[in-house]
Order: sequence, then C-alpha cells, then structure tokens
Amino acid sequence: MNPKRRYTGNAPQQPAGAPKWDDEDIRRHRPGGYRATKALADAVNVALILGKPLLVTGEPGTGKTELAWSIAWELGLHTPYTFETRSTSEARDLFYRYDAISHFRVAQSQGPLEFITLNALGKAILTSDRRTTDEVLVRLAGKITDNSEREDTQSVVLIDEIDKAPRDFPNDLLNEFAEQYFTIPELGNVRIDANRDKLPLLLLTSNSEKNLPDAFLRRCIYHDIQFPTRDELKNIALNRVGEFAGAGAPLLIEAIDFFLELRNDPDGDRLEKKPATAELIDWLRALGKMGGNWNASLASQRDLHASTIGALVKNSSDEQRVREMIRK
Repeated sequence: MNPKRRYTGNAPQQPAGAPKWDDEDIRRHRPGGYRATKALADAVNVALILGKPLLVTGEPGTGKTELAWSIAWELGLHTPYTFETRSTSEARDLFYRYDAISHFRVAQSQGPLEFITLNALGKAILTSDRRTTDEVLVRLAGKITDNSEREDTQSVVLIDEIDKAPRDFPNDLLNEFAEQYFTIPELGNVRIDANRDKLPLLLLTSNSEKNLPDAFLRRCIYHDIQFPTRDELKNIALNRVGEFAGAGAPLLIEAIDFFLELRNDPDGDRLEKKPATAELIDWLRALGKMGGNWNASLASQRDLHASTIGALVKNSSDEQRVREMIRK
C-alpha cells in the first residue's frame, strides 16, 4: 500500500485514474454514499498499514458488506473480489476450485490446469504480482477476466460471514492469511505469493453467530460497527436517498423517528425482529419511488406508510403490530 493513501470513509467520487466501475455496481452498492465513522476508518487504515485482515462485526444491516465497496472506491481500486462463506466451505475454496469430476470424465492425458478456477483470494494474490516466467502461473492469470488489470494491482477481498464456515476453516488459513500465499497440489504444489507492496486487503465480516478461534483472531485487526445514532442515521439516509429528500424534509425526519420507535421499544415486546439500517434505506427508497410527499408528514400519508412496511418487517406478527401502530 502507498503509505500516503488513507481511507476516510467519506468519498463521493473516485480518485483520478481509478479503474472504471460498471454503472450497475455503482447503483447497487452506492459506494460514494457510504459514510464510515472515524473509528471504522482508523481500523481500515491500521489493517492496510500492517497488511493484516480486518474482521468487522455488527448486527445485520449495519454496512459490513458495503464497507468493502467503499474502501475499493475511495482507494481507486477495481471492484472487490467476493467470497460468500457457506457451512460447507473449505479453506481451499477461498483460493481456487478444482473440478475433479470433469477432469476424470475427459482423457487423463489432459492436465489439471484446465479444470482449475481461481476464486476471490486466489485472484487477488495472483493479480498483485504478475511478474512471473512460470508458464503455469501465466496461464492461470490468463483465466482472470473479471475485475483484473494486466499489471500488478492491489485488491479488496470480501470474505462475507466467515462465522458460517466450519470451525476448521479459519484455523486452516492461519499461515496463508499471515503470509498471503497459497499452493495448488494438483499442479505440483506450485506456490503463488502476493506482491508485498500490493497486498490484498482482506475484509472479513461476521454476525457473531459462532465464536472464531483465538489463534485466528490474533492475526486480525478488529472493529465492531455500532448501530448509528439518530444524527448518523440522518446523514446515512441523505447520502443514500438524497435525490428524494432534503435534510429538513418532514417525511424523512418522521420516518427515521418511526424507525427508531420500532427499534427502541422500552417494553421489549413490540417487534420480534428489529429493522436494521439497510431496511430503513429500503423503506425510504420505497417511500420516494411510490410518490411520497417529502414536505408532508408521515401521519398524513397513512396509506403510503401502510403499503411500504414490507421493507421494515419480516414476519406476520411484526407486520400486525406495525399496522396497529399506523392505525392509531
């Protein structure tokens, strides 16, 4: 990493010379509208400086996944490589996949290289250092057609919901995460190392459904994303749905208040599943796209309020409670 490059979490535009992103990626992830707290930005920068993975926790919907897109956007990198962890994931899956069945079905004289596909971290490590004369590595690099440049490039790698993986998954990655390399036994244990000057940033997210091993945690930089304050929610909303509403729009203010009322019920018996920040943004977008009048109160638009609550609630009992609240 360039030591002068720092992440602020507040970058409406990409830096000059950054790779061009697809319009669809920008629309879906809205990286220019992401706003990180100083504490979160500090954690990202420590991970970048030390070349260590960043483990981010927090309740669903607090922006853990979208952080990867914000980092890549602000630092002028290509879109992140992503790996969605499953309960069946193995450590090797993060780097590459070998289709042994297809290889078995064809002539055995054909080598395994054609049946190997690089995955998120494998792509990031290989594209960080293309200066190789090894024919195998050159041919592997030639397979990478998405997100990659034809020169050494740094990447952001999102390993989403790592706590879903079997317990051995993080333990099996201790050395590879520390040294940023991997080997491919099917190709004679060829070893692929990352360029130390352009180490991929590994962003790991966890919903804390399961404790991660201590040895793994010691190799990570850690940050827990706290639920936003009311003012922070307002700023997030303006950056995400500002095309609909201004800072003082009554509908925006009252929608945030209603959202916080659902989350902060003092009796604790209102909702079974509290809505998260992502659901607030979805709801605000629905209000805007379904013709909401941002200069009128939420209470005066009861029909619109009732017709959009599917963005906030996720089960029938919560839906009934919220409809009762709207009718009052």
